[in-house]
Amino acid sequence: MSETPFDPSQSDGRWQRAWDEARVFEADSSSDRPKSYVLEMFPYPSGRIHIGHVRNYTMGDVLARYKAMRGHEVLHPMGWDAFGMPAENAAMEMGVHPGGWTRDNIANMKAQLKRLGFALDWSRELSTCEPEYYGHEQALFIDMYESGLVYRRQSEVNWDPVDMTVLANEQVIDGKGWRSGAEVEKRKLDQWFFKITDFAEDLLAGLGELENWPDKVKLMQENWIGKSEGLQFGFELSNGEQLEVYTTRPDTIFGASFVAVAADHPLAQATSAANPQAAEFIALCKRGGTTAAELETAEKLGFETGITARHPFTGEALPVFIANFVLMDYGTGAIMAVPGHDQRDFEFATKYSLPIPRVVAPSADDAARSFAGEAEPGDGVIVNSAFLDGMRVEDAKREVNARAEAEGWGKGQTVWRLRDWGASRQRYWGTPIPFIHCETCGVVPVPKDQLPVVLPEDVDFKTPGNPLERHPTWKHVDCPKCGAAARRETDTLDTFINSSWYFLRFASQPEDRPFDSEEVAKWLPVEQYIGGIEHAILHLLYARFWTRALARMGQLEVREPFASLFTQGMVTHETYSRREGEREIYFTPDEVTKKGENAILIADGEPVTVGRVIKMSKSKKNTVNPDTIVAQYGADAVRWFMLSDSPPERDLPWSEAGIEGCARFVQRLWRMFGHYDAAAGGNDKDLARKFHQTIAAVGEDIEALSFNKAVARLYELTSAIEKAEPSATRSEAIAGVMLLVSPMMPHLAEEAWAQAGFEGLIAEAAWPQFDEALLVEDEVTIAVQHMGKLRDTLKAPKGAAKELLEEMALASEKVQRSIDGAEVRKVIVVPDRLVNIVT
Repeated sequence: MSETPFDPSQSDGRWQRAWDEARVFEADSSSDRPKSYVLEMFPYPSGRIHIGHVRNYTMGDVLARYKAMRGHEVLHPMGWDAFGMPAENAAMEMGVHPGGWTRDNIANMKAQLKRLGFALDWSRELSTCEPEYYGHEQALFIDMYESGLVYRRQSEVNWDPVDMTVLANEQVIDGKGWRSGAEVEKRKLDQWFFKITDFAEDLLAGLGELENWPDKVKLMQENWIGKSEGLQFGFELSNGEQLEVYTTRPDTIFGASFVAVAADHPLAQATSAANPQAAEFIALCKRGGTTAAELETAEKLGFETGITARHPFTGEALPVFIANFVLMDYGTGAIMAVPGHDQRDFEFATKYSLPIPRVVAPSADDAARSFAGEAEPGDGVIVNSAFLDGMRVEDAKREVNARAEAEGWGKGQTVWRLRDWGASRQRYWGTPIPFIHCETCGVVPVPKDQLPVVLPEDVDFKTPGNPLERHPTWKHVDCPKCGAAARRETDTLDTFINSSWYFLRFASQPEDRPFDSEEVAKWLPVEQYIGGIEHAILHLLYARFWTRALARMGQLEVREPFASLFTQGMVTHETYSRREGEREIYFTPDEVTKKGENAILIADGEPVTVGRVIKMSKSKKNTVNPDTIVAQYGADAVRWFMLSDSPPERDLPWSEAGIEGCARFVQRLWRMFGHYDAAAGGNDKDLARKFHQTIAAVGEDIEALSFNKAVARLYELTSAIEKAEPSATRSEAIAGVMLLVSPMMPHLAEEAWAQAGFEGLIAEAAWPQFDEALLVEDEVTIAVQHMGKLRDTLKAPKGAAKELLEEMALASEKVQRSIDGAEVRKVIVVPDRLVNIVT
């Protein structure tokens, strides 16, 4: 075995077929073994698996294989998040049907995943674009509607005029559609919503119970939910009306120098009706960004209405502006602006030369200190604020709230940033919303025995907009209640809904209902969920909401879907480019040859610029094709590289030298495995200890997802085995390494296992046991010093007496040379650590 190199081109496929034939990775819900549900976020079928997918799925695969070896019944499924705009865009650009494009991509990506040898239960494969999946989603949507968790109302939305669909705030970047790049417009449409705000308090409180989630993800969700305690009160306006505002900082009320309202606030609308300039300004606002993050960075713009607001304490007349940085869907859509202590207000006041009073300072002595170019939102004492002067911030908040309530002009109130989830999308390639519009009966759910409502196949994308809306027959249907002519809902559901419950369908797949709650209870919550940090808010929050909603409806027992969450780092690569006129032209790694730190373009032999290491992206062409790498080096070398060097939560720089080193280690292991000798005799105490310590440590590392540490330990053990003399211990350790690396290098491990004569598949073998007694070192290294300077190190029995350590130290030739005949006045012994000789 050691004479012939390991050939992944022959081995990989052979063992993948063997696993499939033996159905090794199919989960058995009826098993009495402890259950482990390992899940990576399922991919969008864009056409190719990228190297980031490979890293993500390798991590989950190692854990799933390890859990199975430790005696668990493992559910490790795979499916496809298959609806969405990319397929519809492909239909428009290439003249193909979204379904055909998507299914072709799925077939290609599935083949790619299989070539990497992932231990996936393909019997549970699902695709969200198939009626077998989305029909059950429609049933759940109707259940939520009937439970009062789904409703329909008119709402102002972000409208992409190119993609012809509604966009969530998060999908509007710098005022443009995230896919089309078109200027986003504001429109009022009838939309479907989930009452996620009903769960705001519960979703927030639940974060405290997620001990195995990253703190940064929990903080992002906490900020998104956005609970804030504050004061809501009414300003008396100069036009005789009242203007309700909400503030989280009532302590700064004496620092208010103007009032601002959102562009779609009723006051702004009334102003624009009488003032063309105001109308023009509001139109400008609607073309701007819509997210809080964008409004933070955008230039702060305003239009003075000519109306003033009376300050409730001082009676001062404050100017009222329409401002582009105020959001209608937060608080009341109007703010009390305190520029000294809010950066947005500061920028606005600076631009329009408005007063910037200081009302919070580090101490009373700083009351007259000016601002150094920005607001100071921090803590301190209240200054320049009449009866509040000298109070701490929290005390001042309570005092203002108390006076407002006692005098009847305001009330303490809790406000949430979270808004109900708009579920409607004006596009074809999504789950049809299962409702019918009847002029007599209103909005009527489709009877469940008529589900699924299937998308029509005969659609065209030559005309922009939703093909369902203009389909000649599909939308025309009789009302299920009165039988009169009616029409189907032509909006489809937001694709985030598809991924909000797929983990339930993986766990249980009855034909007649979305899932069986008893079956789901065997697997949920997911023991380990793995995916990118970019899904920290929307997907993960929506999945938590759906699980809670279904539990409230009595369809589930579990309330949190994912017990443990891990967000892996990205795979990165340097870029290669060349300036041509005003454009930067990028080249793929396959198009260049590296020479040290420099690179040349293969096509013309001329230099290209080597850029910094960044996230792989199609636009920068710094991507690596997994198929090419697997074909060249084999699946195991690629898997090993994904686990090596970088901690899994950090970015992993792709390196040709790195993957080549991993391929060499595959061959090194193969040669070592060839020295397995079942008939060998004799023991090696040191090697046995190293082997058993490695078994324990690697298991702990995999459980902790510290794969790079496990890899490092296996390198060390391999070196120790290679240096050891032939013995029964060495053969035991060689066989043990086959087992230890099998979750990471499953094809190599299977080949070696078979060649060594072991029965069965290593994929079904047990994780090796370790001897607790061998985990404890019985020898320690003693530092020997002369006058505080290290002169030698010695091996000694652990717990050796001081007299023995003193005797060993004085017998050292190096120590004797250092003493050079001087009288030893004192010997200081620290047991198990050091001996210091004083002369």
